[in-house]
Amino acid sequence: MRANDETTERELIRRLRAGDEDAFETMVKEYSGRMLTVARRFLRVEQDARDAVQEALISAFRAIGDFAGEARLSTWLHRIVVNASLMQLRKRRRRNEESIEELLPCFSETGDWVKEDRNGINLRDAALERRDTREMVRRCIDRLPDNYRNVLLMRDIQDLDTREVADMLGAHPNNIKVRLHRAHQALRTLVLDELAAANHVCRNLQPELSR
Repeated sequence: MRANDETTERELIRRLRAGDEDAFETMVKEYSGRMLTVARRFLRVEQDARDAVQEALISAFRAIGDFAGEARLSTWLHRIVVNASLMQLRKRRRRNEESIEELLPCFSETGDWVKEDRNGINLRDAALERRDTREMVRRCIDRLPDNYRNVLLMRDIQDLDTREVADMLGAHPNNIKVRLHRAHQALRTLVLDELAAANHVCRNLQPELSR
């Protein structure tokens, strides 16, 4: 962070601690857009995401006195909006926890993964840097059950550490590690299936295009 930015942030925090309403408006204008992006990753309904951001901003204004300043203000707000998003998820009617067993690796007696081939598609060979492929991966993440999807988002996308994720979700860190590992396995299966389906479509279209 540049010196001028750091000075401006310190001044904003000082004004917020003093209860300056204009400072709160400045914080909303400066950070709400990024916070909404975070909330949308957890909440598929736009209004839920906006409600989470609103709750997060109000919580931040009320708790600004407890902000020690050891991290950037944006980092602190980031964690608050993740918490607010999780609270929005909890407000929804609870669904039975969905299973991902069918998406997990199936091993043969020799220890080989039975579903590895996926019609010749290998995840390592996929052009994941391509925009359309990244969007496909996001779609696959959205297909994961919430209890796995949220852990993957928090650890891999939001880059929170395991202990912090465990505290937010009220779970043991080892449980978070297992859930993340299973989420990775399930996501790999979903991605390979989508790539295989796309590959199949391309093969079917090729004869038609050559006519």
